[in-house]
Amino acid sequence: MKYCIGIDIGTSGTKTVLFDSLGNAVCSQSAEYPLSQPKNGWAEQDPVDWKNAVLETLTAVVKNSGIAAEDIVGIGLSGQMHGLVMLDEDGNVLRPSIIWCDQRTGAECEDIERLVGRERLIEITANPALTGFTASKIMWVKKHEPEIFAKCAHILLPKDYIRYILCGVFATEVSDAAGMQLLDVPNRDWSDEVLEKLGIDRKLLGKVYESPDITGYLTEEIAGLTGLTAAVPVVGGAGDNAAAAVGTGVVKDGAAFTTIGTSGVVFLHTDKPVIDPKGRIHTFCCAVPGCWHVMGVTQAAGLSLRWTRDTFCETEIALAKEQNCDPYEVMTALADKSPIGANRLLFLPYLMGERTPHLDPDCRGVFFGLSAMHTKGDIIRAVMEGVSYSLCDCLSVFRELNMEVNTMAVCGGGARSAFWRKMLADLYARPVCRTQNTEGAALGAAILAMVGAGLYSSVPEACEKIIHIADETAPEIENTDTYAPYYSLYKQMYAPLKTAYKELSKIQ
Repeated sequence: MKYCIGIDIGTSGTKTVLFDSLGNAVCSQSAEYPLSQPKNGWAEQDPVDWKNAVLETLTAVVKNSGIAAEDIVGIGLSGQMHGLVMLDEDGNVLRPSIIWCDQRTGAECEDIERLVGRERLIEITANPALTGFTASKIMWVKKHEPEIFAKCAHILLPKDYIRYILCGVFATEVSDAAGMQLLDVPNRDWSDEVLEKLGIDRKLLGKVYESPDITGYLTEEIAGLTGLTAAVPVVGGAGDNAAAAVGTGVVKDGAAFTTIGTSGVVFLHTDKPVIDPKGRIHTFCCAVPGCWHVMGVTQAAGLSLRWTRDTFCETEIALAKEQNCDPYEVMTALADKSPIGANRLLFLPYLMGERTPHLDPDCRGVFFGLSAMHTKGDIIRAVMEGVSYSLCDCLSVFRELNMEVNTMAVCGGGARSAFWRKMLADLYARPVCRTQNTEGAALGAAILAMVGAGLYSSVPEACEKIIHIADETAPEIENTDTYAPYYSLYKQMYAPLKTAYKELSKIQ
């Protein structure tokens, strides 16, 4: 039996998993690290924290698995998208990474659309200028930290910084690079036109590969540190959502998934690039060579529930510790006592601005309808419903573009909650399913490594052998009808607040 490793460099932590060639997890290790918010709307992390977490977990997995090093034949990388990592000519990190949920670059997005032209930008990069994407972060550093930019010799994404640590190469792959706003998405390579108009030297960027392609091999130093051999190839891998798609078998036209992690995503595989001219959803290259995906993003999905836990649920955290269970189990038990609509309490989950469908870095969270009769269970349920409504907004854009959704899988931390899965099924008015293997992005990264190592001939072939359905949650039409007026009201609430959000952002 041969084995491959999937490494997922997330926002909250890194997870490294060793899989056999049938996709069974043999050994897993995780390590957490902090997120810094120096100012309102900012979000940064230290890339060295990612490096230490990867080396720690990779070493532990190899040591604890008992698998011979020569039987581990590939490594795949997955990671949080859009983060800006800047290195000097010696490979040293120049500043903390500005990560995906940072919202400081509104002015830079305006600069990008002025320099390239909004319509032309969407034609090339398949997306309007967005605060979350990497290009606007580069422009921000150019404007506000010119001394840092002058020292910059390499620009990498989070997982590609880890590739550099492991292999000593500067490379990326199409699914993650598509989220930088520098890639010609239909043609799957850097856009010289965009780079020239933004004043970014192509030499700063790594070589672009397809996701299953081998990009390099472990250095002797890393092999010695981790117990692996220097012959182990590292494939392109994928951005976290593209990797999760592979890990849930969403690799054919019309297949979709919803993930609730720190952010939330509704993701649809397509055999051709479909671009929303209004820029409400993202079109990226996917991890299957020659294919694409569209996705809508809720900036603060699981993050909204985590904020609720940390802000309001000290009692539930203590009770969970006594009962040796997850605090979210105690919280959702309270939410389950609240009726659909949370006793007429609505929540807008815009804690970190929003992408789909509003593209507004200034919008912020709102409780609407709050009264003295509301309980903690109502608040928790309203937060979960608000996130789910936001995910419904994503799905509604697909439908508007006549994109057919044939199947819907669910993954991420939120998918572990039967309560949340049922909420999604009822709101989507369609069944949602979970796969037997719940490793998601780590499994997807490992599958890409299996293809790169020659264990399978293609990504769809590997998924057909490895991915199996564990359970399905069916909707109740009565519940769908009960949710309808609340969702309708939710959709009306952003527009009248838009101007107020802008005014709030200007107050010092």
